[in-house]
Amino acid sequence: MKLYIGNKNYSSWSMRPWVLFTETGIPFEEVVVRFDSFDPGSKFKTEILKHNPVGKVPVLVDGDLAVWDSLAIAEYAAEKFPEKNLWPADPKRRARARSVTAEMHSGFTGVRNHFGMNIEARLPEVGAKVLAEQPDVRKEVDRLVSMWTSLLAESGGPMLFGDFTIADAFYAPVVTRLVTYGVPVPPVVQVYVDRVLALRSLSAWRRDALAEQDFLQFEENYRTSRA
Repeated sequence: MKLYIGNKNYSSWSMRPWVLFTETGIPFEEVVVRFDSFDPGSKFKTEILKHNPVGKVPVLVDGDLAVWDSLAIAEYAAEKFPEKNLWPADPKRRARARSVTAEMHSGFTGVRNHFGMNIEARLPEVGAKVLAEQPDVRKEVDRLVSMWTSLLAESGGPMLFGDFTIADAFYAPVVTRLVTYGVPVPPVVQVYVDRVLALRSLSAWRRDALAEQDFLQFEENYRTSRA
């Protein structure tokens, strides 16, 4: 299988299946297609359109099959590799895990818009300003804290549903956003954040992201240079 992804510093959607596959030992070949722009004639769009008709990453190519959208890729992997237990075994817990994963997939637009993924940056002053001025973002952060606190209390940790699952992979980019923007969270949530950051998959992704040293202005809401 080949997994087509974008820049690791910026591409939160790419991060989800990459972290899922890497953490659970699913074999795949990584194909990085660096962003140049998202214009129709860009090198990025030209390459990705060969595999995905909507021209976005991530895309999983398995033989003659192409699967796009991070959630579709995760579900495909769960069916192809049932032994990896990518969802909780218990039906009710599995349904809950799917619910919170779908919530991340389709929601948290305030966090997405104001706290764009940027692993190499440290912007705590931006985080404080956004939280002070954007009630929608504060509400979404409160929802994250409430959700994670409840799930960790139910499962006993270390991950949201005990063992690592698709749900943790989908919230991994949010963890990096909390770090970038210095978002304060309660101790029990900070413990979870630290555990996610310590995962071998997250450590590898962040290391690769820092090595890219790209500066793409169209991905930068708050910086004018890497400096």
